Amino acid sequence: MRGFIVGLFLLPLIVIGILSVRPGGLRNQLRNVARRFRLALVLAGVYMLGSAGLRLAFAGGPVLDYGLPGLGVALAVVFVALSPDRPPP
Repeated sequence: MRGFIVGLFLLPLIVIGILSVRPGGLRNQLRNVARRFRLALVLAGVYMLGSAGLRLAFAGGPVLDYGLPGLGVALAVVFVALSPDRPPP
């Protein structure tokens, strides 16, 4: 229980410390984090819809076996392509 409480306070302090050291300052880094989080939420929704669509269209077989990981890899590539750091102001 003590470890959980210490981690609850220590993790945000470490994150803030690391983000404030990076170029652009803490405010710019938190904007990047917020933008990436929104992008991750949208891509997670796309994965959920795509997964449901594949499961409904193909009840089993190799399309479902390779389609879901392929969809995940494709969305991961989209995330990496759309989430670079913005230039500091």
